[in-house]
Amino acid sequence: MATLHDFNVTTIDGQLVSLAQYKGKVCLVVNVASRCGYTPQYKGLEALYRDYKDRGFVVLGFPSNDFGGQEPGTEAEIKQFCTTKYDVTFDMFAKVPVKGAQKVDVYKFLTESTGNEVQWNFNKFLVDKEGKVVKYYPSSVSPDSEALRKDIEALL
Repeated sequence: MATLHDFNVTTIDGQLVSLAQYKGKVCLVVNVASRCGYTPQYKGLEALYRDYKDRGFVVLGFPSNDFGGQEPGTEAEIKQFCTTKYDVTFDMFAKVPVKGAQKVDVYKFLTESTGNEVQWNFNKFLVDKEGKVVKYYPSSVSPDSEALRKDIEALL
């Protein structure tokens, strides 16, 4: 059975990395965009990361231009936007397709594990320390949601 840790991805800085580096950590995988109504969720995602990172929690941001062309920038532009506007310090990756025929393997795994296709920007997948997908959250579930925080704490 595949886990999140079986995949290699490219960082926002162009480095190929293995998601196996997150073994033993609880991960929240989010497809992000800079020009979306949900873009202010970056602030909440960063707050979640800072609140729980010392307990073994990470946020993994995957920019995607799949919805409304709301992530048109290059990786360098996306990184600059995230760091200057939202002080993002959680791990960000290269822009990827998260739906349709071009969907990258890690998102095939996430969607097949939950039976939930990515519907819009800022959909979230909670992954346990062993790399198994535990839950899917639509964009409307904000990072400061009490239910999301309880789910994270239960896995830590």
